[in-house]
Amino acid sequence: MCRYGLYGPYKDIYACFACRKVYKQTSQYELTEEERSQMKHSCPQCGALMKDMGHDFKAPKQSDIKQWRKVEILFQHGFTYHSCGCGGPGHRPANLNEVYPFLEKNKISVTVGEQLLRKWTVKL
Repeated sequence: MCRYGLYGPYKDIYACFACRKVYKQTSQYELTEEERSQMKHSCPQCGALMKDMGHDFKAPKQSDIKQWRKVEILFQHGFTYHSCGCGGPGHRPANLNEVYPFLEKNKISVTVGEQLLRKWTVKL
């Protein structure tokens, strides 16, 4: 049985790449449809839109800029830390210098619309 399905709603983990901080937010499953549509997860420190990283995300130390950059690049290419809790989100590179070979090896098919959306959210 999946860990996250078995023990009820877990809080979602959101990251702010600008501040290099994470915050746990109320799970979308605990909210009504109206609350979900109106909810925006903004960083309490800088106000930037935070990124949904998944339940299995373990943030690097705030001072570890290279690891934060690694996580941000992975996020920009569609790699987050979502899973059902059975085996984790899969392999992720351990160091920044491993990111681009990892991305080359694990290309995700992305539609033109998704590419435009990524460009837009990166600028926000």
